[in-house]
Amino acid sequence: MTTAAKSTSAPSEKGLARVAQVMARWTEKWFPDAYVFALGGVVLVALAALLNGSSPQAVVDSFGNGFWDLTAFTLQMAMVVLTGYTVATSPPVARLIARLALVPQTAATAVSFVAFLSMSVSFLNWGLSLVFGGLLARAIARRRDLQVDYRALGAAAFMGLGAVWALGLSSSAAQLQATAASLPPALLEVTGVLDFGKTIFTWQSLLTCAILIVLTTLIAHFSAPRGAAIRTAQDLGVDLDDSPEPAAKRERPGEWLEYSRILPVLLGLLTVGWLVSQFVTKPFLTVISSLNGYLLVFLILGLVLHGTPRNFLQAVTKAVPAAAGILVQFPLYAAMAAILTKAEGSGGITVSEHLAEFFTSIGSGGGFAVVIAVYTVILGVFVPSGGGKWLVEAPYVMQSATDVEMNLGWTVQIYNVAEALPNLVNPFFMLPLLAVLKLRARDLVGFTFLQFTIHLPVVLLLVWLLGMTFSFEPPVIPPEAPAPAP
Repeated sequence: MTTAAKSTSAPSEKGLARVAQVMARWTEKWFPDAYVFALGGVVLVALAALLNGSSPQAVVDSFGNGFWDLTAFTLQMAMVVLTGYTVATSPPVARLIARLALVPQTAATAVSFVAFLSMSVSFLNWGLSLVFGGLLARAIARRRDLQVDYRALGAAAFMGLGAVWALGLSSSAAQLQATAASLPPALLEVTGVLDFGKTIFTWQSLLTCAILIVLTTLIAHFSAPRGAAIRTAQDLGVDLDDSPEPAAKRERPGEWLEYSRILPVLLGLLTVGWLVSQFVTKPFLTVISSLNGYLLVFLILGLVLHGTPRNFLQAVTKAVPAAAGILVQFPLYAAMAAILTKAEGSGGITVSEHLAEFFTSIGSGGGFAVVIAVYTVILGVFVPSGGGKWLVEAPYVMQSATDVEMNLGWTVQIYNVAEALPNLVNPFFMLPLLAVLKLRARDLVGFTFLQFTIHLPVVLLLVWLLGMTFSFEPPVIPPEAPAPAP
């Protein structure tokens, strides 16, 4: 039987998976690119400001003046993707993946194994998780002694970004809140600086992360197709050849250093020395919470693992397209945040302040946490960007949290745990993974939507119950923080 024939005659999905397939086909046909959503968001926010009584000049001034407010953070988030990609595609990591692919002994175990490792790696770097998970899925699919559904493997590889990415060290919102220099002054005045000890490393956040990892792994295991329902990579017509490209030969003497390991080793030693100095002279949480330090370590790690500058630059060239969406979208999110917070309307009240009043009216406690989580999920379906969207939500959400005396660090984590859920529905962040897997979004969404339907009530329950264990702490503004712009 040919691949096409087998694909046509394969058993149709049932239940939630069938609903998800219908939804995936609809979104693929009707959903525009995420960049279009960002453009539309700017227009809607501008209209909201005008309806609020802001003058056209105030709106356009806020738009233009705030457009580049996130320049540093935009570059930092693009580097998260780039550094993760380069580390994941290095030869040592490729050898590690080849060994790990031999561990699972059954089809269902293989799927849950990929999900577990994808989420574990995502705690370090979500960009690394996407590529690492995809390459691991392909390595397992190449095994001749094990027949595994390639769609389920691909969906499992996405669980690092679909379940727990924002609860890890590369969380855009947590990294932003821990870095005073990256925070817009207006937001810094509301939230202060929140290091990882108040967000990522609270026991409540770590417990939430652990629960979601266990839950996701179990769902992946028991939802993996078995028997005749399995569709392998061969059935889907996917080429699994991952043979590395032959290294280009040196053609002139000036290229010697490009093929030498000397410079990467020296840069690696400098980085280790700097890192040791940081831990010796600064508090542990301050070092861990430094986004610039985090990116420096991952960038030089990628250089060292690739061995030579030429190999590293080839990997960077392949990684750049995965960061394109961040580079063009984040300035639009900065503009949205500026219009929301700076374009004053009737009575000198901004749209952000009106939204803050609305959320404040909900009151404190579990109700506030649940509403914020649901709002984040809904907005995330249409604005798929963890860090950029936080800049849009944070001014009024964090002001509301302060007004009702909800712990600010936990409010960030409410956003983080809820922010991952839309990724299970909207395929925007699947794009780098899909390029590795050579699949379409509709091949994975049937499985990710199943995870979404189970995760949603669990997440809402966790943010409600664990939120009761916190007490309110006023924002801490660092003495060197810049004053908000008038």
